[in-house]
Amino acid sequence: MPLTRSDLVRLTDYLWEVPRAYRSDMNVPARVFASQGLLEEIFRDRSMEQLVNVATLPGIQVAAIAMPDIHEGYGFPIGGVAATNYPDGAISPGGIGYDINCGVRLLKSEIEFEALRPCLEALGQRLYREIPSGVGHGGRLKLEDSRLNRVLEKGVPWTIEQGYGDPEDARFVESSGALPHADSTAVSAHAKDRGRDQLGTMGAGNHFVEIDRIDDICDESIARSFGLFLNQVVLLIHTGSRGLGHQVATDYIRTMLGRTSRLGIALPDRELAYAPLSSAEGTSYFNAMGAAANFAWANRQLITSSVRQVWRSLLGDSGGNLTILYDVAHNVAKIEEHPVNGGMKKLIVHRKGATRAFGPGSEEIGPEYRSTGQPVIIPGSMGSASYVLAGTSEAMKQSFGSSCHGAGRRMSRHAAKRAVQGQQLRAELQGEGIYIQAGSLSGLAEEAPLAYKDIDSVVDVVHQAGIARKVARLKPVVVIKG
Repeated sequence: MPLTRSDLVRLTDYLWEVPRAYRSDMNVPARVFASQGLLEEIFRDRSMEQLVNVATLPGIQVAAIAMPDIHEGYGFPIGGVAATNYPDGAISPGGIGYDINCGVRLLKSEIEFEALRPCLEALGQRLYREIPSGVGHGGRLKLEDSRLNRVLEKGVPWTIEQGYGDPEDARFVESSGALPHADSTAVSAHAKDRGRDQLGTMGAGNHFVEIDRIDDICDESIARSFGLFLNQVVLLIHTGSRGLGHQVATDYIRTMLGRTSRLGIALPDRELAYAPLSSAEGTSYFNAMGAAANFAWANRQLITSSVRQVWRSLLGDSGGNLTILYDVAHNVAKIEEHPVNGGMKKLIVHRKGATRAFGPGSEEIGPEYRSTGQPVIIPGSMGSASYVLAGTSEAMKQSFGSSCHGAGRRMSRHAAKRAVQGQQLRAELQGEGIYIQAGSLSGLAEEAPLAYKDIDSVVDVVHQAGIARKVARLKPVVVIKG
């Protein structure tokens, strides 16, 4: 029988559990952070059934966990978190996804919105011209193998060496923009060919560059520590590893499925194929995933360089500098230590559509944010708010130091295109003071606000549950999409 709401046990006002006894193959319970209202939306797709399947993974610890923006994905639900034993627990490409290290970066300006208002349209047009976007579109930089391999193994530090950023930029990127286990030799020639000219490009789908203004400060003390203030202009960059990361996922899902078939392993869903991290297949995937993650961080760094150039050319000295608040991944697996059964344990933490939200005191975050918890950046849809949150100590106890990553889809892309006309949507958003620069009207319709859950409701859940703390709310004024 399919899973229903009646199968859930309420643990707290904002945490629900499918008990381990629900199905004989579950190794741990499945838990979801949600309000009563969001549960209604969550049960419209198969995402909770997928979460129960995740609870069957070998070596999984404590619980399979979902955020309030959960929706159906490939193998794992999007919005899922799973931690398995290191080094022999499962690693699953479905637990990271096709867009490895899709993530978001926030740039802080030194000016208020009114100072920028006369330049908004020109700024949107220039950014659209300077940052290539759309499916398969390449950029100005085309890398031969030796330079591409350096990107894959060094990430953001390579881009800074090449003059695409300031030396301190890497301090404000998760993992300093480079996973040390990355291995370019684990990435196929086909994946490299797909990424060879895609550094500094946005792509399509839900990726964007966005100019926002801060319209509400929720925590004055942390906002001040983060360098955020009311009516400040900030910019969001949301993109990932492009075709290279997609091909890495494709290659290793095929490898994992072959291994599963060869060993006769029964899976509740073939999309949940896995291997032990300590196996040859698991290690090779983990190292290739690290290389794709480094590529994604380098990609956001090159886009940052383009944004800064456009900003300076239009605003001159009056625009001041654009500095990085933080850059966070939300599709990645990492080796971390977390409390399990009263002691600290090294784990393989999968986050798919979930953001790291480490709390105060964590040595994994830089000294600038060690007293507040790391910044957690949550983009909404192009017509809604986005948020800056701060990680908490409670997240370290409840969710392996994780929070949500966005609003979460409530409608498929096909359904959104049937329900919304791109031209009309653009007109409506511009009527609300949101300037849109997009290459595809059908792509615009796919990302319509009605296709997503309510971002305020999603963020309220993680705030009330204590796994992230609201710091500031942002409102879009310019959106650039493929």
